[in-house]
Amino acid sequence: MFAVIYRWRVVPGLEAQFEAGWRRGTERIAAEFGGWGSRLHAAGEGVYIAYAQWPDEASWKKAMETRMHHSDDEARRMYREAIVEGSFETLASGAVVADLLDLRRA
Repeated sequence: MFAVIYRWRVVPGLEAQFEAGWRRGTERIAAEFGGWGSRLHAAGEGVYIAYAQWPDEASWKKAMETRMHHSDDEARRMYREAIVEGSFETLASGAVVADLLDLRRA
């Protein structure tokens, strides 16, 4: 398993738009590129962090070659319009060496 951590800064007032676009885009990335899903976290002051899982580094790199250009143009517009220009970054990526996340749902 391979994991990646991303960060964005969102334009004030567009948080709900970003979250909705991110959700739709993430669903398309999973369906079209083989991603295993992601968790989005609000870190405060307009900053969002996401933790994404992939089956392996090669699958993630292949998706990155296309800049994860999935088929949902509206989702892409929603989240791109909502982020502060130049604020998206990949914070870390690497092989998972231990996994203690519990998949219980509230």
